[in-house]
Amino acid sequence: MKLRFKIWRQENSSAKGELKSYDVDGISEDMSFLEALDHLNEELVRKDEPVIAFEHDCREGICGQCGVFINGRAHGPHDHMTTCQVHMRSFKDGDTITVEPFRAESFPVIKDLVVDRSAFDRIIEQGAYISAKTGTAPEANAIPISKEIADEAMDMAACIGCGACVATCKNASAALFTSAKINHLNKLPQGKSEAHHRVLNMTQQMEIEGFGSCTFTGACEVECPAGISLKSIAEMNSRYMKAKIFG
Repeated sequence: MKLRFKIWRQENSSAKGELKSYDVDGISEDMSFLEALDHLNEELVRKDEPVIAFEHDCREGICGQCGVFINGRAHGPHDHMTTCQVHMRSFKDGDTITVEPFRAESFPVIKDLVVDRSAFDRIIEQGAYISAKTGTAPEANAIPISKEIADEAMDMAACIGCGACVATCKNASAALFTSAKINHLNKLPQGKSEAHHRVLNMTQQMEIEGFGSCTFTGACEVECPAGISLKSIAEMNSRYMKAKIFG
């Protein structure tokens, strides 16, 4: 396959960026999207040109590091799939593919396609954990949990923190991400003692980080690789009101 890539190039967060075109030959339809970028970077190395910076780690749809916009859609053309899971057979010979970073005020560009998502880390630091003194935590299997509750908690735990929900939301809201991290623990017995503090502290940090408000457009649910439902946000809002009253 021969393709034209139009890729966002930006030296750093304060520099002015632009889309730059690259004609690339020798792309196999069996390559993953990231392998195609690797192929392009190898050509740039041979030409002594600066390589394209992009994030990746597991390349198995688990780590959440690889997210970019592909032809105007977060993670590319398929539903509930990460960028690294997209293969080049999703495109046709001669196609032009536009690749841009996730865009949000709270996700400043570091370089090219790499953005700073440490705002998510700071939200997690405000309560996405369970406090237990070392050596005193009971065996997890000793606490009976119904299958229904366990399944619901695992559905929330599926969030990989990729940021597609923020990037695709017209308000750059982090409500889906934050709600998943809150509801995952608040559903479980181990998380009940800190439930009110968790929802209050994490939503407060979400606002401090400059994420926008949720207006329930549903774009986040469509682009979430884990398929986390918009109902998660409604549940977080309900928990927030209870925490304000009883917390």
